[in-house]
Amino acid sequence: MSIDRVIAAQPLDAQVASASVPLCELRGVSHSFAQPHGAPLLVLEDVSLQVHPNEVVCLLGPSGCGKSTVLRILAGLVRPTRGEVLYRGRPLQGLNPGVAIVFQSFALYPWMTVAQNVEVVLKAAGLGREEISARASQAIRKVGLEGFERAYPRELSGGMKQRVGMARAFSLNPELLFMDEPFSQVDALTAESLRAEVLDIWAAKDKQASSILMVSHDIKEVVYMADRIVVLGAHPGVVRTVVENRLPRPRDYRSPELLQMVDRLHDIITGHELPDTVEPAASVSTPVTPVEPLPDASGGELVGLLEYLDARGGREELFRIAADTDQEFGKVINVVKAAEMLDFVDTPKRQVVLSPCGVRFLKGDATERKRLWREQLLQLGLFRKVWTALEQQPRKELSRELVLDLIVLSMPSEDYERIFDTLARWARFGELFTYDENRGVLQESE
Repeated sequence: MSIDRVIAAQPLDAQVASASVPLCELRGVSHSFAQPHGAPLLVLEDVSLQVHPNEVVCLLGPSGCGKSTVLRILAGLVRPTRGEVLYRGRPLQGLNPGVAIVFQSFALYPWMTVAQNVEVVLKAAGLGREEISARASQAIRKVGLEGFERAYPRELSGGMKQRVGMARAFSLNPELLFMDEPFSQVDALTAESLRAEVLDIWAAKDKQASSILMVSHDIKEVVYMADRIVVLGAHPGVVRTVVENRLPRPRDYRSPELLQMVDRLHDIITGHELPDTVEPAASVSTPVTPVEPLPDASGGELVGLLEYLDARGGREELFRIAADTDQEFGKVINVVKAAEMLDFVDTPKRQVVLSPCGVRFLKGDATERKRLWREQLLQLGLFRKVWTALEQQPRKELSRELVLDLIVLSMPSEDYERIFDTLARWARFGELFTYDENRGVLQESE
């Protein structure tokens, strides 16, 4: 007899009690992996969390914090070193029978068609031929791939490949849908569309999946998707806090309320103390500082650009700058973009024009230039967050790992190592803070 029929056959009191039991749960779970030299590597420490019926839970954290390991333990793919794993209140034995997983890397068989890639999991489940065909067709139609049943993965875009993975999961009629960074391999617009489609399917009256557990390191993504956000720290993975997301659905990525929630999560990552439950903001007019990628340009290159413009009356065409300086065009764009971020230039059409701030910078002596540079750095979201976190530390120091976590969570698709290097160089140029490579810490400039 299926679990659903068992519950339906129970008295009302028993049904209510059963509904209050988490679908799956970790209690005090720790896990270590054996390293090549034999010593254990602790990846999770004392992690406890629950997934209840009819909710979307997201695990948020940087690479290496154990998000995927948590998901695999709950799915029964990995047995933890210590702690309890429960399914509907009982110890999990083997694979979790209520789970289907959508993987980051699509995990499709290249020699199989779309239909065959979906049907293969149904065959493994031991279903009959007619039911396999009916379920596969329904799932393919549900994810918008009707008409592509005979296509092979090589003929599909990244978004279509991920839809095949979603169809395969939905065809199993899972009670729990696990998603391991499912949108990280597709472009931003496709990812936005897929997120909305997953939520539409989850919210439908005839849905099968009661709850979704998703792994991500994209803050905007989890604020858009989740009812509860479990923020994990790294080395080893621990639960920093659990944030209740009470924003009404459907959600808008550009709404002030969503951006404020994103900003609050940034604060958690940079070490600010927040209660486990985030209340809706009293005012929606509070400005939210965006965090933008830093272009690959040095302070010296920016000063060189400003001096070049000054020598030419304060403006020049972008293409002429590249030709005059014998620089690769992409490099010139990076330098110009960096100068524009610091408000030293404006870029009307193809022109690059010195701004009033840029003129003041050029007229200043060394001390005034550093002061103005620091002021402009603190207008940028990333520098402001790092500086605020630095000021709150008793020793006025931040570890490199913490800053990398912030960069990864703010800009998951960017080269976080390069952005960290640019951050350190720009800060050193203006004596905002310095980076001690030997100790691996950012610290206030003396």
